[in-house]
Amino acid sequence: MGKQTALYEQHLAAGGKMVDFGGWDMPIHYGSQIQEHNAVRQAAGVFDVSHMTIVDIHGSDAKAYLQRLLANNVDKLKTPGKALYSGMLNEQGGVIDDLIVYLTEDGYRTVVNCATREKDLAWMEQQRAGFDVSLTERPELAMLAVQGPNAIATVADIFNASERTHMAELVQGLNVFQGLPVDGWFIARTGYTGEDGLEIMIPAEQAADFWQALLAQGVQPAGLGARDTLRLEAGMNLYGNDMDDSISPLQAGMGWTIAWEPAEREFNGRAPLASEKEAGDSPKLVGLILEGRGIMRAHQKVVVDGIGEGEITSGTFSPTMQQSIAMARVPRATGDSCQVEVRGKLVAAQVVKLPFVRNGEIVCK
Repeated sequence: MGKQTALYEQHLAAGGKMVDFGGWDMPIHYGSQIQEHNAVRQAAGVFDVSHMTIVDIHGSDAKAYLQRLLANNVDKLKTPGKALYSGMLNEQGGVIDDLIVYLTEDGYRTVVNCATREKDLAWMEQQRAGFDVSLTERPELAMLAVQGPNAIATVADIFNASERTHMAELVQGLNVFQGLPVDGWFIARTGYTGEDGLEIMIPAEQAADFWQALLAQGVQPAGLGARDTLRLEAGMNLYGNDMDDSISPLQAGMGWTIAWEPAEREFNGRAPLASEKEAGDSPKLVGLILEGRGIMRAHQKVVVDGIGEGEITSGTFSPTMQQSIAMARVPRATGDSCQVEVRGKLVAAQVVKLPFVRNGEIVCK
């Protein structure tokens, strides 16, 4: 038996099929992955993401520490609540993890992946040398992601019904990529599905009641399966598939998260990344839509006539598009077509710009 979140019993009660995920017992689905996927695209779904790791960073050198640790520049965060997405890089420019960092009233809050928890914390601890910084894990907090076009209104209705109107007002007033504390909760307008919604950090002992309140309002519990098809349609990277320690942000479609200015900021991996950027010949991450039969899966070979070969990093059947879609790392000179080796046969595929789906609409071209 793996580690269990505060919502383990609720998953069983909702019919969740439990699987091991990074050492945690987590629901893969509650009966229908497709239904859960569509509920998030069309209304609202709730995911238990309590297995992710919340780390608070305090100290007089907290900003300087994060400016060394992250490829993006936390100096962009000018007011408490603002959030930033970034890669945390090793000295060779590989992605140790991707994370969101929030500016708080007295420091910063980061949320990192569960599967990379140990190496993330070891690296963050190692990088503390020379900085006046403290790192505090927050395992007493559960974390729920409520996603979909009706997510914010539904959560506000629950707060209003419980007379927590100040929390409803906060939820309705949040800007995109902003997170704020209220009554021991931390509510952020962020997500991983391509839909509007919230990620809510909540005292673990309150998580079950809030989960039940969401379900009572018709919010669909959604598992890891739907989370993966939603994030792939949204063109969002999955650590271990689309990036890892040997892949740079430039090769993982995360070049926009590198803050090159100011030039004197020496973040980890800057020099090798700058050399890679100048050479301009590294592979790139693209979207693929299969034009024939079959389903694209990770590690399948991509053939680009006259140019070279690449590899599928993530692939699935898109419930929204009713086609097989994938993310692939291909030669930089790749144009708008390629072939994918599916079950020993080469099948034509269209190369598109990510994402595939945003806010319920198919947007890829």
